[in-house]
Amino acid sequence: MAQTAPTSTEILLESGTNELEIMEFTIAGNIFGINVAKVTEIMKYAPVKPMPNSHPDVEGVFKPRNMIITVIDLASYMKLPHRDDFERDMFIITNFNKMNVAFHVHTVEGIHRISWNEIEKPDSTIYGGQEGLATGIAKFHDRLITIIDFEKIVFDISPQSGIQMTEIQRLGPRERSEKPIVMAEDSTLLQKMMLEALDTAGYSNVMAFANGQEAWDALQSLKGQDGSIESKVSCVITDIEMPKMDGHRLTKLIKEDGELSKIPVIIFSSLIDEAMRVKGEELGANAQLSKPEIGKLVATVDDWIL
Repeated sequence: MAQTAPTSTEILLESGTNELEIMEFTIAGNIFGINVAKVTEIMKYAPVKPMPNSHPDVEGVFKPRNMIITVIDLASYMKLPHRDDFERDMFIITNFNKMNVAFHVHTVEGIHRISWNEIEKPDSTIYGGQEGLATGIAKFHDRLITIIDFEKIVFDISPQSGIQMTEIQRLGPRERSEKPIVMAEDSTLLQKMMLEALDTAGYSNVMAFANGQEAWDALQSLKGQDGSIESKVSCVITDIEMPKMDGHRLTKLIKEDGELSKIPVIIFSSLIDEAMRVKGEELGANAQLSKPEIGKLVATVDDWIL
């Protein structure tokens, strides 16, 4: 039996609250979490059709309600043991980056509303290095929930699903620009790829931060310096999902600040759908783009700061 997940509008009843809802699940007794905004439904385990020559962590495909969905075996990907009885396992069906993907897990424990401020960035030396799988650690009651970077999982399995530098190359010859850009992106891998793409596109003066709080603190610091704020920040590019402060909260704070409000804010997120687009517009975002469309991001930056 399938269970439909709460919609984005049900998750954040008020825009810019800096809250999210996490779906807690387990694999081999380990506790993990996913942002409910990525989840479309939960289903009991069902047999899948293996696909020849596919990635070893791709279990196969199945077809609920006339939609073919790829199933990724998270236990296999994480090198954790499987259970003997698959029939009690679950599929978490997701939609992000304009893709539908099912993740095979062992149990789904429930949904918890928490603040992004309560989510800590994990130590990279423990959680897989600079490009590790964990994007945050949330404490809920007596346990710690490791929030997983699902975009990285999909990118590892299917690199063509991520940022493609060929999109920048198709833009043709470009001039260099020293106009300053503030970027907030918590994924180390994506931040690195975005910096490379922006530099290739001519934008080399990018101040990158790991979350909205760090970006906000930097903007506040720049306000106290001599000269107009426009000369110090030409635009802000922000993800939505980030520890400490999410992109919606960052956008709200910028647009409510008398000195900062004229800075263009571009939301670049895997969560952009109609409901999220409405929220971004309510908060004053100047543009909203879905990852991984890096070519569109560069073109949008061009429109707002050139």
